Amino acid sequence: MPDSSRPDLDTWRKAARQWLEAHAGPRPAAGAGAGERRGEGSDSVAVFHNLPFAEEAAILRAGAAWQQAKDDAGYAVPTWPEEWGGAGLPAEYARAYAEEEARFVTPAGTELTSVTVGLVAPTVATFGTSEQKTRFLRPLRRAELLACQLFSEPGAGSDLANLACRAERDGGEWIVNGQKVWTSGAPHAAYGELIARTDPGAPKHKGLTAFLVPLDAPGVEIRPIRQMTGGASFSEVFFTDVRLGDDLRLGAVGDGWRVALTTLGFERGHSGSSRRRPGGSFEQLAAAARHFGRSDEPVIRQGLADIYIGATLLRLNAGRVAAAAQAGHAPGPEGSIGKLAWTEHMRRMTEVATEVLGARLAADTGEWGAYAWTEHVLGAPGYRIAGGSDEIQRTIIAERVLGLPAEPRVDKDVPFRDLRR
Repeated sequence: MPDSSRPDLDTWRKAARQWLEAHAGPRPAAGAGAGERRGEGSDSVAVFHNLPFAEEAAILRAGAAWQQAKDDAGYAVPTWPEEWGGAGLPAEYARAYAEEEARFVTPAGTELTSVTVGLVAPTVATFGTSEQKTRFLRPLRRAELLACQLFSEPGAGSDLANLACRAERDGGEWIVNGQKVWTSGAPHAAYGELIARTDPGAPKHKGLTAFLVPLDAPGVEIRPIRQMTGGASFSEVFFTDVRLGDDLRLGAVGDGWRVALTTLGFERGHSGSSRRRPGGSFEQLAAAARHFGRSDEPVIRQGLADIYIGATLLRLNAGRVAAAAQAGHAPGPEGSIGKLAWTEHMRRMTEVATEVLGARLAADTGEWGAYAWTEHVLGAPGYRIAGGSDEIQRTIIAERVLGLPAEPRVDKDVPFRDLRR
């Protein structure tokens, strides 16, 4: 949006605050930082949720309704270009809205809501045809249509390009066979962004194509995976002779790697960008330290200061990503910087929470805000893998930011079908 037609930031912020006052309740100044006073409501700080299907569905509905209300008011995606349904505003407007919304109690949604709005929708906006944008972009942006990622496989995690799920052309259709794993939110999603191998005779990075797959299509089977935290927020997804029209192909044939990297860039830049971060917040941990009488101890105070600084840096980096997207740039290595910073932030939170709570993590005595941190401790290591492992992020930064020599690759220019697997 040109400067001459852009609303004044302070005026825009005031209007957003007034809208929030009319549509949401104020957040208590004291408490756990999760919309409740200490000892009231849920004390969950889980990294990966542990919810019954019906409860998760209800949370998703509430989150979607809030997303739609924000979209109607123009606050859902203010930095997106106008042709994507946004307002084309600079990143400071999105930050201003986020700061105002943080003062209110609003529906949270789940990770699937974030994946839909923050990852799949902008990927469709970047690579979709005009027909696909007309069909999908608005309902994805508004969380009316929920979508998950169908990337990882048992033999293709950090080395995503090693994926073997195949899509074979049959006239005007594609037939998909294979398996995906660690898919968040699949039982509740209507579509999945699928990366499949369409040319096994090409090198592994070049023979891939992206699709949007309806998860109610014949031949799709979803099996939840039970995690050590007790939840089942991930699933395996199997495809047996699933037929897709070519109108569901996202991007050019053979361009799936670029589509995947773009989505992963949005994911890495999105990590930790919301005030509703998985695994709890600085405010919750600081409240626990105060409650258990540890907040005056120098080591605990230093740890809390580190976490506060880390959370601030994450917000600033997320602003860089949002500004780049607003300027029309695809996600770059700053996404990997944010992802690494986020996993380090989670690791530090685990250390401080363990120091604050001590033996309270070992057994559930029913004390509010104590044993609940176990789900954080057990779940946080998973973020070192989700969205690309820490090792992959460091390689991206080394090669694309620091200009270091590329990692040696024995599979370069070798047809996928000839690789040992």
